[in-house]
Amino acid sequence: MIELRRLSVEDGMDVYIMLQEIPKEENGLVNKGNGLSFEEYKEWLKQKYVESEQIGLVDGWKVPSTTYWLYVDGKPVGFGSVRHFLTDALREVGGNIGYGIAPKYRGKGYGKELLRLLLEQANQIGIDKALVTINLNNIASKSVALANGGVITGQTDKRMFVWINTV
Repeated sequence: MIELRRLSVEDGMDVYIMLQEIPKEENGLVNKGNGLSFEEYKEWLKQKYVESEQIGLVDGWKVPSTTYWLYVDGKPVGFGSVRHFLTDALREVGGNIGYGIAPKYRGKGYGKELLRLLLEQANQIGIDKALVTINLNNIASKSVALANGGVITGQTDKRMFVWINTV
């Protein structure tokens, strides 16, 4: 059984362990939960929850963002975030959606399912078309985005820009 669960301040050791398995930074994805002590992780969860509830920009640049965990058969295998709107900077790096799968669960189609579910969440908050920015060397993420109906609309020397309809 595959399900998407919204981050909760009650999330426990299972999510914490999964976050330690996903590299701190890989292919453009930043995992700020990696390397934290369990106590720091619990505080981080509180901050992430507050971020999801904010309205408008915070500190002049930070947009609301909601984090989700992908569970397969009751175990967390990956995570993703939906940014509620884009700034000019996020149109260049970051986009609306970022996601990652723990290494031991890669190659099983979970990334494709995670992005599909994140696109549903984006649609529910009023995003009709979501931007995913992908490092040029990240072939797996490119495949996942294209499998979800993504269209490459441009690229720089470092990343490609993929827009995906959420409806």
